[in-house]
Amino acid sequence: MTNRQLLTELGRNSQLWQPPRGLNKLVERIAVTVFGLFALVSVLTTFGIVFVLLGETVNFFGEVSLWRFLTDTRWTPLFTDKQYGIMVLLSATFMTATIALLVAVPIGIMGAIYLSEYANAKVRQWVKPMLEILAGVPTVVFGYFALLFVTPLLQDLLAPLGIELDGFNSISAGVVMGFAIVPLVASLSEDALYAVPQRLRQGAYALGATKREVVTGVVLPGALSGIVASMVLAMSRAVGETMIVTVAAGQSPTLTLDPTVAVQTMTSFIVQVSLGDAPAGTLAYKTLFAVGTTLFLITLALNLFSFWFVRAFREEYE
Repeated sequence: MTNRQLLTELGRNSQLWQPPRGLNKLVERIAVTVFGLFALVSVLTTFGIVFVLLGETVNFFGEVSLWRFLTDTRWTPLFTDKQYGIMVLLSATFMTATIALLVAVPIGIMGAIYLSEYANAKVRQWVKPMLEILAGVPTVVFGYFALLFVTPLLQDLLAPLGIELDGFNSISAGVVMGFAIVPLVASLSEDALYAVPQRLRQGAYALGATKREVVTGVVLPGALSGIVASMVLAMSRAVGETMIVTVAAGQSPTLTLDPTVAVQTMTSFIVQVSLGDAPAGTLAYKTLFAVGTTLFLITLALNLFSFWFVRAFREEYE
């Protein structure tokens, strides 16, 4: 008897144990209940965060008008002359985030195109893990790298041009933050490029298109919604970054668009207050929640825009 015949005979004579149908249903109900509870915990956690933020934020705006909060050009809630103009923190936050995007978007998208369209399997085996390692580096390490290496390097490079760079500045923080965000942009953009059907590439090649023409004329337009979504999510990530800007950009609440001087972002102010610079229950302490709510609304708006853009402009393939 051959091995195949023996296995067939054993399959006929053996019968796998099957649990009672009632037990199967009970186990399935328990599993659904457990999974539902874990999902509910995440939802309740989100609502809890929003509830805490909004509660203290309402108390803050009971003492400081919303108009004053949005239009004042000074932010000194921890000083004797207290001013509450969030514009100071917003300008610093978006300035550093913009610098980060100027670094992350070109490198991330070009890297994604290379990995998706040009790199062979051997190169991908090396590059992909390196991107994952870069994404796993703690941001506080990036912060001190910006402060102790990038800033002195830029000071030496800019000094012959007559540009003075402070020890704490936006440009160093933004550049290093950009490199920290590169894996996010590259990964999401590569997924978008990979989702473009292979038959579209083959059709373009059949019409005589070159590799460059296929990439620029077929693949990139087909993946545009995903690439834009990766850029928006990268912006959200940069706006919410904490340790890099806290360590490298400083804590100087100044309304400026000069990236060579020290500034204070929304997240670095939250860190400052959280370390005990303002007694709990005071108006200065409540600014933490007002800034946190503003940051939450900005990131929420960016994420919602990203989801909307993907759904509105996504290419549908059969």
